[in-house]
Amino acid sequence: MVMVDSSSWIESLRKTGRQEVRDRVAALLTAGEAAWCNIVRLELWNGARGVAEKKALKELEADVRNLPIDDEVWERSIDLAIRARAAGMSVPVGDLIIMACARRHDVGLEHCDDHMRLLGAIA
Repeated sequence: MVMVDSSSWIESLRKTGRQEVRDRVAALLTAGEAAWCNIVRLELWNGARGVAEKKALKELEADVRNLPIDDEVWERSIDLAIRARAAGMSVPVGDLIIMACARRHDVGLEHCDDHMRLLGAIA
């Protein structure tokens, strides 16, 4: 199972998205290994434009496993925020929660986001 960050979902859903990201996400979907959490879903729905994008998201909701954000995820998010700040990083709250959720559920994280790369080094 691999948590797919919104950065990779967005690339994969765009016709002009980077092909290597599109291929990675497609492979996860085909294998039934793609996951997300409600923060990722919210980010995607918040940016969805038009009928086609909303239809694609609805279809994904039937195929993508949702990993719960439980109390342990919140505690890990807080710890990660403290460590990130100590390392001089200012990271969006959503990215902290997504990384913490992936770590909590012991799954990989597919992303194309510099914040996630930096968080991965301290998480």
